[in-house]
Amino acid sequence: MASQTSGIVTRPVPGADPKLYNSDLAPTAPEGRTWGTFSIFAMWMSDVHSVGGYTFAASLFFLGLTGWQVLAAMLVGILAVYYLMNLIGLPSQRHGIPFPVMARVSFGVMGANLAAVIRGVVGIVWYGVQTYFASKAVQVLVLTFHPGAESLTHGGFVGLSPLGWGSFLFMWFFQLAIFQSGMETIRRFIDFCGLAVYLVMFLLAAWILWQAGPASLSLQLGGQPLSGLESLGMMANAAMLIVAYFSALLLNFGDFSRFSRSEAEMRRGNFLGLPVNFFVFSLVTVIVTAGTVSVFGEAIMDPVQIVERIGNPVVVVLGSVTFIVATMGINIVANFISPAYDIANLWPEKISFRVGGLITSILSVLVCPWIFVSSPQAITVFVGLFGAVLGPMYGIMVADYYLVRREQVAVDDLYTLSPAGAFHFEGGWSRRALFALGASGLLSISLALLGAFGLILNVGDWGWLIGAAAGAGLYWSLSTRRAAAVAS
Repeated sequence: MASQTSGIVTRPVPGADPKLYNSDLAPTAPEGRTWGTFSIFAMWMSDVHSVGGYTFAASLFFLGLTGWQVLAAMLVGILAVYYLMNLIGLPSQRHGIPFPVMARVSFGVMGANLAAVIRGVVGIVWYGVQTYFASKAVQVLVLTFHPGAESLTHGGFVGLSPLGWGSFLFMWFFQLAIFQSGMETIRRFIDFCGLAVYLVMFLLAAWILWQAGPASLSLQLGGQPLSGLESLGMMANAAMLIVAYFSALLLNFGDFSRFSRSEAEMRRGNFLGLPVNFFVFSLVTVIVTAGTVSVFGEAIMDPVQIVERIGNPVVVVLGSVTFIVATMGINIVANFISPAYDIANLWPEKISFRVGGLITSILSVLVCPWIFVSSPQAITVFVGLFGAVLGPMYGIMVADYYLVRREQVAVDDLYTLSPAGAFHFEGGWSRRALFALGASGLLSISLALLGAFGLILNVGDWGWLIGAAAGAGLYWSLSTRRAAAVAS
């Protein structure tokens, strides 16, 4: 008999150990698979359609490449993401299990906690950062209609002014209220977010075209274009930048694909939401960015600044509210659901998805994201270190499922601590996975740090790919040797 909590309909697992099981982590029941093609598509719209996504897409046109070269690199990069996302999403779609439970297949029923903590920390930090960015838009709205509130922007506590605290806590409570309503409410919310941002972006593009004229627009924003091998190298870097942008969700997409009704709908939703949606959104972004050169005399890569420059209070409200919604959308997709599941996985007896979400929200405040984002060095180190570990985890999980296990998983064994269970390994931990993670993570982190300090050629965002390939290769090699030893 299926059970339901947090809007998730799951099936019970006979004999499941309470240290590994609750109804949120259990396999999704057939009647709980309510996400069709549009819901997956809308999820990706929520992830891409944000201020960060806008700035990222626009920045690719400043790399010194011609317009067609950027578009070609975009196409290669986003098609690679589409393929990689299908690989990591398919196991969870088939078995109905979230990322931290799927990680037990490779890392063991206890070792998966390590993988969950690493992914959870990344989500918590960025959840706080995105909430802070959204709160700045709230502050703009307050000052637009109540200029006297400017006095509240001085002084403050722990680096944030009274108005800053009020705006941040408003966004904090508003998001928490939606998140605590359960997965179905979350699904309906993200179904709305992406379309709302598209509407405003199309209106903004139409206004820019009306003001600047189509003839004044150019897809070449980076000055003198590169030539020869330089351009090929930069195109490859641009493609890898796109893969790196999606690196977090390349690990925990299973948190969403577990609700997909079928593999075909998951793939269609991914195709519409990744290659098609990313390409269209990027084109609209560059049209708006290129138009700002003619309209405002400079390229403006922040859409909130554009609506502020327009100066119409109605436009300011519409734009600010829309990008607040967009930030909430990406917070749900990339930064909330994963740590909520990951924290629940640490203590399923006491922590549900809702409680995990509450803990995520509280920890995101303790991070003091306004201090964190004030230090570019801190952000660079954080992204580099944790990104260098996310790639190896992806490689290990994909190699294990497709090459070692040949897509066969005894799902009920994921919820037992019995030594006879298929995923008990060595006391609940897989030494093979831990060694592969440690060695490949050390490699990718070392390359990133050495490159950052100029001691070797900077591999930049190739670190994710290097780590993923090294993790997959090491794990597969260790597994092959183990199988040969057992057979002999």
